[in-house]
Amino acid sequence: MKKINEILSHLKNNPEFRKINTSSLISKFIEALPLKLKKGVKFGYVKNQTLYFVLTHPVYKMEFEYNKADIKSLLKNFKIANVEDIGFFVTNVIEKKEIIEEEKPLYKERSYGIFENKAKDEKIFKKFEKIREIIKNS
Repeated sequence: MKKINEILSHLKNNPEFRKINTSSLISKFIEALPLKLKKGVKFGYVKNQTLYFVLTHPVYKMEFEYNKADIKSLLKNFKIANVEDIGFFVTNVIEKKEIIEEEKPLYKERSYGIFENKAKDEKIFKKFEKIREIIKNS
C-alpha cells in the first residue's frame, strides 16, 4: 500500500496539476522575501508570464518599487512557470476584522444557589453542584 506522501508527490508531478505546483512555488517565494516585504504581501499569482503581488498597503508598493531588482534576482532562483517580469498593486478591498462580542446574559440571576441537592445518582448530584457553583459565581 502506498503512503500518502508518495501519492501526493505523484499527483504533484502530474502536468494536470501544474497550477498547484505554481501556487506552492509562489507561496515559497513569498516566504523567501525579506521580512519588510513579506509582511505586505496578501497573495501572489501568475498571469501572462508576469508574477503579480497583491499588497495590503500603498507603503509596501513603494518598498517593492525600491527593491524590484532584488526581487527579480531572487525570482531567477525559483523558476516559477516561465515568469519573466513582476508586478504589484494594492488591493482596494478593506479587510474587516471581526469583533468577538462577549455573550452577556439577558437576565439578572435571581437565585443565590441555596437549595437542597436530593439527587441519589452520583453523576446527577455532581451536575447539580456544578449548577450551584455557576449560580454563586454569577
